[in-house]
Amino acid sequence: MPAPHTRFILIEPSHAGNVGAAARALKVMGFDDLTLVAPRWSDVLTRPEAIERASGADDVLARTRIVATLDEALHGMTHLCATAMTPRDFGPPTRAPRAHFDELLAPGAPGAGPDFSFDQPQGVAFLFGCERYGMKNQDVYRCHVALSIPTNPLYGSLNLAAAVQLIAYEWRQALTPHFGGFGMQPATAPPSHADAAQVAGMLAHWEQALAGIGFLDPAAPKKLMPRLARLFNRAQPTQEEIHILRGIAKAMQAAAEH
Repeated sequence: MPAPHTRFILIEPSHAGNVGAAARALKVMGFDDLTLVAPRWSDVLTRPEAIERASGADDVLARTRIVATLDEALHGMTHLCATAMTPRDFGPPTRAPRAHFDELLAPGAPGAGPDFSFDQPQGVAFLFGCERYGMKNQDVYRCHVALSIPTNPLYGSLNLAAAVQLIAYEWRQALTPHFGGFGMQPATAPPSHADAAQVAGMLAHWEQALAGIGFLDPAAPKKLMPRLARLFNRAQPTQEEIHILRGIAKAMQAAAEH
């Protein structure tokens, strides 16, 4: 089952730098659908502040859409998440992002809304208001949930791009157990550890090499080899590392012969 399509919507953003920083935040978290509704500057995507603060996320900026209305921005989206610090009297329930995402991604969960099901393609939209006023009541009312980021009660004001980064991070963390991270190929399996016979063979080779260079006295070996055995057992070398260690032993033997 494909992961829900994710869209981040900035409503009437007034600072080009925040748009660039938001693009950077999305790219870092593996998202690329950014939509602006009636931004203050018509050329916001090419303004120097946006490009500078995108800091390499130029591809996200290039794909960013500018639309005139929120209706256009919401096309294809089925679950809408407002970001609002202050609960509205007639608005949707206010939830912390992590709690809501865990509930949303649980099949059949009540918090997902009546139209959300993994049996059909889904679109999840995160809505952010303008820097000065936040989200309008009528925009919040359209959403299934109002996400409130837990903050210091004495100072809860978040920069727009910082809020985008936090929501993008929490959403990525929630998606990963279900769909994998960042749309990348699964990580390669870790290299296998060498088995006991391989470690024993390497230690025997090292014993010969250490004797060859005069570091180990076969007549009075003391506890050198048991200590090395304990060291390598604790290190749990891989098969490749065993090959390296045996190569070192071979080089020591060659040096001793010369």
